[in-house]
Amino acid sequence: MSECFERPNRREVIGSALAVGAGLVGARLGLSVGAARERVVLVRDSKAVGPDGSVVGSRLAAMLDQAVAALVDAPTAKEAWAHLLGPGDVLGIKSNAWRHLATPAELENAIRTRAVEAGIAPDAVAVDDRGVLANPGFTKATALVNVRPMRTHHWAGLGSCVKNYIMFVREPWTFHDNACERLGAIWRLPHVKDRTRLNVLVMLTPLFHGVGPHHFNRAYTWPYGGLVVGRQPASVDAVGAAIIAVKRREHFGEDRPITPAPHHIQVAGTRYGLGPTDLAALDLVRLGESAGALV
Repeated sequence: MSECFERPNRREVIGSALAVGAGLVGARLGLSVGAARERVVLVRDSKAVGPDGSVVGSRLAAMLDQAVAALVDAPTAKEAWAHLLGPGDVLGIKSNAWRHLATPAELENAIRTRAVEAGIAPDAVAVDDRGVLANPGFTKATALVNVRPMRTHHWAGLGSCVKNYIMFVREPWTFHDNACERLGAIWRLPHVKDRTRLNVLVMLTPLFHGVGPHHFNRAYTWPYGGLVVGRQPASVDAVGAAIIAVKRREHFGEDRPITPAPHHIQVAGTRYGLGPTDLAALDLVRLGESAGALV
């Protein structure tokens, strides 16, 4: 186990990334420990990412299958996906096209393949990001799969699964106020509400530090080789944010909270019902490699 797991202030480190209200301290957010436990799956495989940051598609697809099977307690990946998607569905895979750290095409293709195997017609599966409001695959969608890489973000603190739906509104910039705290409201819009079957936070090579609206420096990424998968976006994001917090402390040698604080994650949970963000309230299932997991 990594030394960072044993540091006495580890909970405070995680809390610095997640606790955002004036009265919040420590690592616990959102719902109380007594609330229903939301399952989130963390799966890791260092060999899914090459030395140059390239993705090994077969390993990434296997990671996704393992995570989905564990999420729904299914004996096989095929049965797991059939639990989430089925004949008659029209599926929109909400990707992310940011050029420095886009959703891997290999992951989009793996989701598409499993959707078709679950009985969805091939022409009823669409993948898009910035064009979702005009894409018939999304305007007619009965199901959504939300998949995006984790990174620091100039306006929201973190680019997360919750934030990935900002393209479902015509004027995304109107949600930038107060560190994008109202992002959870987008998930209540009629063309989005109750349609998301799966959230996949891509943490293959996360960006843990950035300065400015379009900053990217590969020196602030690392080969974590992970996916965080769950039904509720705020719960998935809370796990990812905790990992980023510990990585930042490791890198900088001190607690260095993200600016602005990514409190849209907590608000999405408490105000908009998008899952508990208290790590103690989650049923966190860990699969694959444990060394360097940071959470």
